[in-house]
Amino acid sequence: MEEKYLKHKYDPIIPSKNEWPVVKLARERKEFVKKVSDLAEERILNLTDKNPDILKEELETTLYREKLRIKQNPWVVDPDDEGSFWGEVKDSLLHITTATGTTKKKKLEGYQSILNKITSRYAEEIASNFKHTHYKFTRSVVTYGFSRLLNAARVKGFKSIFSNQYTLQDKIQITGETDQLRDLATKGTVVMVPTHFSNLDSILIGWIISVLGLPPFIYGAGLNLFNISIFAYFMNSLGAYKVDRRKKNLIYLETLKTYSKEAIQFGCHSLFFPGGTRSRSGMIESKLKLGLLSTAIEAQRANFQNGLDDISGKIFIVPVTINYHFVLEAPSLIRDHLSITGQERYYKENDEFSNSYKISKFLLKFFTKGSDISVSVGKAMDVLGNYVDENGDSLDKKGRKIHTRDYFLSEGEITVDHQREEEYTNMLGKRIVEEFHKINRVFSSHLVAFTAFEMIKSANRKLDLFDLIRLPEEDISIPYDEFKANCNKVLDRIIQLTENGKINMAPHLHNDMDTIIKHGLDNVGMYHAKRPLIMDAKGDIVTEDMSLLYFYHNRLTGYGLEKLF
Repeated sequence: MEEKYLKHKYDPIIPSKNEWPVVKLARERKEFVKKVSDLAEERILNLTDKNPDILKEELETTLYREKLRIKQNPWVVDPDDEGSFWGEVKDSLLHITTATGTTKKKKLEGYQSILNKITSRYAEEIASNFKHTHYKFTRSVVTYGFSRLLNAARVKGFKSIFSNQYTLQDKIQITGETDQLRDLATKGTVVMVPTHFSNLDSILIGWIISVLGLPPFIYGAGLNLFNISIFAYFMNSLGAYKVDRRKKNLIYLETLKTYSKEAIQFGCHSLFFPGGTRSRSGMIESKLKLGLLSTAIEAQRANFQNGLDDISGKIFIVPVTINYHFVLEAPSLIRDHLSITGQERYYKENDEFSNSYKISKFLLKFFTKGSDISVSVGKAMDVLGNYVDENGDSLDKKGRKIHTRDYFLSEGEITVDHQREEEYTNMLGKRIVEEFHKINRVFSSHLVAFTAFEMIKSANRKLDLFDLIRLPEEDISIPYDEFKANCNKVLDRIIQLTENGKINMAPHLHNDMDTIIKHGLDNVGMYHAKRPLIMDAKGDIVTEDMSLLYFYHNRLTGYGLEKLF
């Protein structure tokens, strides 16, 4: 079955920029930041039962962790006054703690004043600096720059720089439910949840949103990306708000969640990577970070509370998978994955995306090779994980219409029930993971990497994963005919899974197996100094890096394909 994918650019669904929700939010940025700060403060006071002792403990924990972060893991993007701000917080806490004869009420007021300063600072840091003039410029730069690279790669000679023979749509295939996504974005509010494998994802998704004629989405981008000036410009221009993964204290996390919830309620289409960070193992995320996801459920309940019972108040969850033949950061990601023994630790962001030169080199390499990217848009769901139809109505498993509002009722009233919403968030997380697996798109590189690793594993059954990865590369050699036979076996099963709607496959997998294997070997890890898979002089299959081979193999875990070996 030949899969259709988008070959043209859509007209904007909202032609007037002044009508874009993100532009309206930018106009009200100051008021919005204050609202987020005040609501976050209120949330934390409720979580601490307005008890001055519990609040004091929370403030002290935040202060301790922030001082530690400044000392142990500073970033270029951090403000210059970090030290002095937290020094003032320390002095203020000390003043209240040591003051004699202070009533409980006075202490609470003092701690609340400190809390407000912190939530204000966090809300200001998180908030997007979107400017629609920059957005238009950035969008054209990304499109023009990528297209020029693409044509330089495919059209020989000086004229190639000015050639329009190839478009980005030839290179980046957009498949799936694009029409439904466009339609629902005019009816309610969309929350897009993509897989996350590379730092390139953010810019790529921004471009996809533009090609589909959608207004800009707001999205959480790792603050570490703002260390790199060119990325900082793109992120700000494309509507990013900042997420600092070093900050794990309650006050920061509640401020971040409040920002997300309020922006969704404001009507801004939103995007976040529910895996929380790039997949370090190369696997499709199976355990999601549910913090930001819960804000979509909170916003939906709040819309119902505010009487928005029609389609305009509905929030749609749209899963997206981004499919690459290779990931620039794979060596450092898989190193991290293998070195983590379960305990939480701060990640030192020191990888192949660490400066503008490396990114430019990567983009040039990427566009001058015949390597594709595909972006698969899944079916839209409501916040409980039910599919929705073309009108945005929720459907149960038998295709019957159901009302999302009913799930938030208690004795006929819309109520706040944190335990219930936590359960809904878990349900939604599981549904997103299911959809990721269904819309995942198999490339030749995934097929060859999976088959090779499973064959090596099968030949060394007594070894655990770590011993397997330590095998000397010179001892590993797979005869081509055996490799081809196993690739055929895996592909046959993938075809069955595709027919049953359990996975997707790229059109190039309809070629003969020798062509598929050559394509896979050419593309898998093409940028890395040590290739995960190559053909040696004798025509056999060998690896130069077992851990990288494991990374690329992992894209096809979760489908039971291991049972074939």
